[in-house]
Amino acid sequence: MHMEHSRNLVHTSQIPIRWGDMDAMGHVNNTVYFRYAEQVRIDWLESLGFPPGQDCHQSPVIVNASCTFLLPLVYPGTIELRMYIGHPGRSSLLTYFEIRLVGEEKIYAEGAAKMIWTNPQTGKSIPLPDVMRQLAAGT
Repeated sequence: MHMEHSRNLVHTSQIPIRWGDMDAMGHVNNTVYFRYAEQVRIDWLESLGFPPGQDCHQSPVIVNASCTFLLPLVYPGTIELRMYIGHPGRSSLLTYFEIRLVGEEKIYAEGAAKMIWTNPQTGKSIPLPDVMRQLAAGT
């Protein structure tokens, strides 16, 4: 399932695989891939000046997430996560990620998550910030 949607690379992070990330099957547990994807999203948002939980007037939330596990990851190693964004909606933004081992182009896992920009006080969606629209447009 290679991502077929138009998307722009917006952030890359490297994370060491920890021994505790593995499960009884001897590879990184499937739930940990979602933690890796979460961390690259947080790194990206912080780099744009949107640290999680810091602004009581606006905050992104994830409304769905998916991951396709292509190859097993095992300890030791360092992964590279590439985060992409797709076409924005009024208050939503599609995000995509790819997980590779550092130094390899082979994709070990890929997935997506839909972010909705919200007002945490009301719980209602609000328009995406202009910076998100500009990044999605590739400007």
